[in-house]
Amino acid sequence: MPKDKEMKKLAREAALQLNRAIPDLSPSDPTPDQLWNALLTDPRASGKPKHPVQQCALADIKQHLLRVECRRCLRTVEIQKVDAIRFYGERAIWKDVGQRLLDQTCTNRTGRHEEDGCWPDWIAQP
Repeated sequence: MPKDKEMKKLAREAALQLNRAIPDLSPSDPTPDQLWNALLTDPRASGKPKHPVQQCALADIKQHLLRVECRRCLRTVEIQKVDAIRFYGERAIWKDVGQRLLDQTCTNRTGRHEEDGCWPDWIAQP
């Protein structure tokens, strides 16, 4: 473990290196391209969640009406977010809840496990 004097010296060196890496900018200077790229590639810049909606917990989804469609039978099931939280809990993942909703009302039953059930397609709400 470095001593107190060595820690202060390392902190000063790190601060000097950081100041050399980031040039001083005045308000009239143009914004560097690196900063714009970092801002625009951040998923929060476009208002999109960090994860696709089907991987989010119910409490993290902003839409009030949740919809999932079956690619196989083209059936759409929708549930209000409040009801989904009441039935499955706020930490439940929307993918699991949507699959369960489709499977409960599935009409495509063949008797073979591989072919039974619906194929979910997550509908993005505007």
